[in-house]
Amino acid sequence: MSDNPGDAKLELKQASKEVKESENVAEKYSAMTVSKNSEITMNELSVSSTAFFGAVPTHKPVKKQIQFVEDKQEFSRFPTKTGRRSLSRSISQSSTDSYSSAASYTDSSDDETSPREKTQLNSKGTGDFCVKNIKQAEFGRREIEIAEQDMSALISLRKRAQGEKPLAGAKIVGCTHITAQTAVLIETLVALGAQCRWTACNIYSTQNEVAAALSEIGVAVFAWKGESEDDFWWCIDKCVNMEGWQPNMILDDGGDLTHWVYKKYPNVFKKIRGIVEESVTGVHRLYQLSKAGKLCVPAMNVNDSVTKQKFDNLYCCRESILDGLKRTTDVMFGGKQVVVCGYGEVGKGCTAALKAMGSIVYVTEIDPICALQACMDGFRVVKLNEVIRQVDIIITCTGNKSVVTRDQLDRMKNGSIVCNMGHSNTEIDVASLRTPELTWERVRSQVDHVIWPDGKRVILLAEGRLLNLSCSTVPTFVLSITATTQALALIELYNAPEGRYKQDVYLLPKKMDEYVASLHLPTFDAHLTELSEEQAKYLGLNKNGPFKPNYYRY
Repeated sequence: MSDNPGDAKLELKQASKEVKESENVAEKYSAMTVSKNSEITMNELSVSSTAFFGAVPTHKPVKKQIQFVEDKQEFSRFPTKTGRRSLSRSISQSSTDSYSSAASYTDSSDDETSPREKTQLNSKGTGDFCVKNIKQAEFGRREIEIAEQDMSALISLRKRAQGEKPLAGAKIVGCTHITAQTAVLIETLVALGAQCRWTACNIYSTQNEVAAALSEIGVAVFAWKGESEDDFWWCIDKCVNMEGWQPNMILDDGGDLTHWVYKKYPNVFKKIRGIVEESVTGVHRLYQLSKAGKLCVPAMNVNDSVTKQKFDNLYCCRESILDGLKRTTDVMFGGKQVVVCGYGEVGKGCTAALKAMGSIVYVTEIDPICALQACMDGFRVVKLNEVIRQVDIIITCTGNKSVVTRDQLDRMKNGSIVCNMGHSNTEIDVASLRTPELTWERVRSQVDHVIWPDGKRVILLAEGRLLNLSCSTVPTFVLSITATTQALALIELYNAPEGRYKQDVYLLPKKMDEYVASLHLPTFDAHLTELSEEQAKYLGLNKNGPFKPNYYRY
C-alpha cells in the first residue's frame, strides 16, 4: 500500500469494489448449485470460477440471469413426515438400500404396494411366487452371473454331478438369505435334479432382483426385502403348504422353517429324509428338539463343520463387519472404543478387523477358554457394565438373548452405535426400546436413531438383526465354501441308505469337509503335498485322507 493518504484511499476503494463483485459472483455460483436445474453450462462455470481464481482481464464478464424453479423445496429443521421419508429414501437408495450393480433400478421402495397384493407372472406365464417385482429378473441374472465367477468350486461340483442327478426326486424347501450367492446354490440343486421352493430367513437380507431372477426360471420364491413379521411367516407357509407338492428335504438357516413345519404341519415329517441347518441358532434349536426326544428325522449340523466355522464365520465376518458399519454410519474406526460380545469365530473375525483399523477393542465372554484366547490375542476381557458408558460401538455375536439390555442402552453415551452380527434379533433387547418415551427416527434404510427424552441418540442398525447381510454384503468366495458344504450335506442325507442316520443331529463327515476345501484350492493355485506310502503308514492314515480325527481342533 502507498504511503500517500490519497493513493491509499483510492486503493481501498478499488479493493472494496473487487470484493463486492466477487461476492456477487459467489452469490450467483451458490444460486446455481441449489437450483433444481443443476446442470452447469460452460458459461456458468466460467462465471463461477472467478469467485475462486479472479476474473480474466482480457474478457468482459458476462451477466447471466439465474433461473430459479418456482416450486423450490424448503428444508426446515424438522421436515414433515413425507419430506423426512423422501429425504431418507434419497440417501438410502444411493448407499445402503441396494448393493447391486443396478441399484437405481432395482430399489423399488417407491412402490408401496405389498407383493402379497400383486398378481405377477413370469415370462412362462406361471405365478407360483411372490417377489417385489418380477421385472427386475434381468438385473438379478447379472448379479448371479457375477457371483458365479467367484464360486468356481460350486460350479465345478454342479458340472461333475450334473450327469448323475444325485438329487433327482428331491423336493427341497429352503429358508436362507436370498442373495446372488445363495441363488448359485439353488440353481446348482436344481441342476442336480431337485425341485425347490424358497423363502428368506431374514426380513432385510433379500436381494429383490435376485428373487425375481430365480422366480423367472421357475423356482418358487416367496421373499422380498423389508417384509413385516406377518409377511415373514406367510412366506414360509406358502413354501410349505402347496397343494400337490410335499417337501422331503429341508435346508434351514436359523430354524424358523423347521419350527413352522413342526408347529403347523407335523405330518410333513413322515416324508422328510433330513434337515440341513447352517446357523448356530438353528443348530441350538435342533439339539433342544433332540434332547426332548422330538426330533423325528436326521439333521446335519453344517454350522459346526470346519469349512463353515473357520471360513464363513471367521473370514467372512472379518471383512463384512467393516463394510456393514461403514455403509450405514460412515464411521471412522481409528480410536473408537468398541466392545464385541462373544469371542467365537464370528467374534474373532470382528475383533481382528476392528483392531487392524485402529479401534480400541474390548471383549465380553462367558467361556473361560474363549476369554483366554481373547487375552492372548491382545484384547481386554471385561463385563459389559464396566465399559458401557465409554464405548462408541457395541457388536453382539453370541447367539444368545438379552446380551444388551434396556438398562445398558439407557447408560450408553450420545451417538453410540449398537448392532448384531448373530443370526437372530434376540441379542439386543429391541422390544424394550419401543416405548412411548423414546422416539424412533429413520435415518437411512436399516438405520434408526432411538432418541431419549433428554435428546440422547443411539444408532440402532437393522433393528437388531444380522448386520452384514441386512446392511451390506458378504464375500462371495467364502459363501461358495458354505454353499458347497450345504449341497454335499443335502446329497449325503438324501442318498444315505436307511439306518445310516438315526433321529439325531450329526456333524459333516471329515472326508466331506476336506473335499470342500480341496475344491477351493485351485483358486489360489495351491498345490498339496502328497504323503508317501511309508509316511501314511507311520501316521496311521489313508494317504488320501481324512487327515485329522473328528476331535481335532483346527
